[in-house]
Amino acid sequence: MACIVLACGAEGAQGEQAQAVKIDWNRVTEVSRTTATLQVVVNPRLRPNHALAEAAFKALKTLGANDVRYVPWLPYPRLAVAELKPPTPAGTSWNFRLIDPMMKEFLGSTEGRSTVMNFSTIPAWLFKTNRPVTYPADPDQVYWDYTQGTELRDPTGKQLSEYYARLVSWYVDGGFRDENGVLHESGYHYQFPIWEVLNEVDFEHEMTPERYTARYDAIVSAIHKVSPNTKFMGLALAAPSADPKWFEYFLNHANHKTGTQIDYISYHFYATPAPGETPNEWQYTFFDQADGFLNTVRFVDAIRRRLSPQTKVDLDELGVILPTDNIPPIYWNACSALYSYLFIDLTRMGIDIAGMSQLVGYPTQFPSVSMMDWTNDKPNARYWALKLIKDSFHPGDKLVKTSITSGGSDVEAQAFRTPGARLLLLVNKRNRTEDVSLPDAGHAGVLVVDEKTGDGPARNVMPMNGEVKLSPFAVAVVHW
Repeated sequence: MACIVLACGAEGAQGEQAQAVKIDWNRVTEVSRTTATLQVVVNPRLRPNHALAEAAFKALKTLGANDVRYVPWLPYPRLAVAELKPPTPAGTSWNFRLIDPMMKEFLGSTEGRSTVMNFSTIPAWLFKTNRPVTYPADPDQVYWDYTQGTELRDPTGKQLSEYYARLVSWYVDGGFRDENGVLHESGYHYQFPIWEVLNEVDFEHEMTPERYTARYDAIVSAIHKVSPNTKFMGLALAAPSADPKWFEYFLNHANHKTGTQIDYISYHFYATPAPGETPNEWQYTFFDQADGFLNTVRFVDAIRRRLSPQTKVDLDELGVILPTDNIPPIYWNACSALYSYLFIDLTRMGIDIAGMSQLVGYPTQFPSVSMMDWTNDKPNARYWALKLIKDSFHPGDKLVKTSITSGGSDVEAQAFRTPGARLLLLVNKRNRTEDVSLPDAGHAGVLVVDEKTGDGPARNVMPMNGEVKLSPFAVAVVHW
C-alpha cells in the first residue's frame, strides 16, 4: 500500500497518545544532495603522542565521511602558521615541523575521500600593526590575540596570495621556492579537492565584504596556478544573519576578477543557551534557535539562486556552544538531536554539505563541541549519531512525503527511499520519552542513539506493540 497512516496506539510515558506518522512512499518531495560530515580543528590534543589524538584519528577513519573540513586555527599560531616571521634577505622562517604531523594524520585518516582544507590563520606580519605581534614560545599555549590588524601591508594582496601558494605547493607539488629563491622540498604530492579561503571573515581582522572578496580573488588565483584541479569555497561566516550584504556582494560575479571560481559558500551556526539553562530549557532553546537559523538558510539560498545558482553550499560548523564547561551526559544526546533535526531540514532544502562541529574539544577548548570524550578517549553520542546518519543517508536518496501528528512538534520525522531500503529518520526534540507508531512493525528494525548507548554505537531496538519508544533526545533510524 503506497500511503500508510499510523494510527495512534498506546499512550506514551507522559500519558499522551503515541505520535502518528503518515508516509506516502510514492510521493517524492526532494532528491537528496546532502552529505553528512564534520570538521576537525587543530589543537594540542591532536598532536602526536596524545592518546586522544590516536583515538580521534582512528574514529575519523572509521567514520569514512566525505568533505571533512580541516582547520589549523588562530589560538595556536605555531600549529597553524607556516611562516611566523617576515622574510629578510638573510633568510625566511618557513617551518612545517609542528604542522606536518597532524596534517599527515588527517590526510591518512581521510585517504581516498574528498576534504575541505582551510589554513585560516594569516601570518600576523602581513598586516599593519602598531607593534610586532608576539605569540607564545610554547606551541600548546593558547593565545587569542594573534589575529591583529585590518589592513594588509601589501594592499594588492600579492604577499598574502604568495604565502598561500607556497603553503599549498608544500603539500601538492613537493615543495616551493621561498621569497629568496631558496628551494624547500617536502616530497608530498597530496591532492586538495576543495580549499576554503579564510574563516569567519566577518569577525577575524574585521573584514568587509569588499575587502574579503579582493583577498579571496587573490588567494584563489595564486592557489589555482599550483593546484589547478582545486575547487574553492568562500565566506565561512560566523554570523550569517547579521548582514545580507556579505552574500549579495560576494555572490555577484561582477565584484570578482573575471574567471574567479565561486564553487561553494559556507557559513556557521551554533545554538547558544543562556547561562543557567538546564536540559528542560535546552529542549526548546536549541530547536527554536535552529528554526531561526533555517530561516536564514532559506533567505541566503534565495540570494544564491539569484546571483550564482551553480555555487554549492557547505554549512561546515553546526553545533552548540554552552556557557559552561560543566556538561551533563544528556547534553551529548541533546546536541545529537539538534544536528539530526538540522540534517532533515537541510536535506529538504537541497543544501550540499552539513558539517558537525567538531572532532575534538575539551575543557578550556570548547568542550561542548567535541565529538570525542576526552576523559576516556572514546567517541561520544554526537559521533555515533553522525555515523548513524552518514551510514544511512546519501546524496541521491529520495525524500518522500512524511508528516507526523498528535503533538508532532515534539518529534521530527522524514522518510527516505534509498537504493537498499526504505528508511525513516526520527528525532526526539524533547527531554522526555516519546512513543512513535511504526508501519509494518513486524518487518521493521530500529537503530537508536540515546542515553543508554552512552559512548557506544547505535543499538538495536525491537518495536513493541507496533511502536518504538524514543528516550529523551533520541535519534533513530527505522529500516524495512
